[in-house]
Amino acid sequence: MRWTPHATVATIVEDNGRFLLVEETSGSNLVLNQPAGHLEEDEHFIDAARRETLEETGWHVEPEHLLGLYVYKAPANGVTYHRACFIARACFHDAARELDDGIIRAVWMTRDEVAENMHRLRSELVLKCIDDYLAGTRYPLSLIHEP
Repeated sequence: MRWTPHATVATIVEDNGRFLLVEETSGSNLVLNQPAGHLEEDEHFIDAARRETLEETGWHVEPEHLLGLYVYKAPANGVTYHRACFIARACFHDAARELDDGIIRAVWMTRDEVAENMHRLRSELVLKCIDDYLAGTRYPLSLIHEP
């Protein structure tokens, strides 16, 4: 059997101390997550971050930094996810845009509100990424080499 990690992206979008999250269904649970998802075939990381954020929140964003690369093994299914997390600037919101299946709504929450909802987070990476952002972690997008 061949082990295959799942390549994903996530986006940190902050506005006046509030962070853009999605409320979504995961199995029978209602969870909170950053806008995030899998890369599509031949898709670049930065393009995937823009696309996933738009599809899940209706927000057009522009990635400005790489926050970091994260590895997470989901205890529920044993799948390993390799997550490239980006810091993006909110450009404009398309309120009429239909959100992806399974997405209930986009929400803006402070770091403390996210921490108060630890039991609802899709994974501990949600708060970890916010804390890394607040600690000032930033890497240039030029760190990523894509054709």
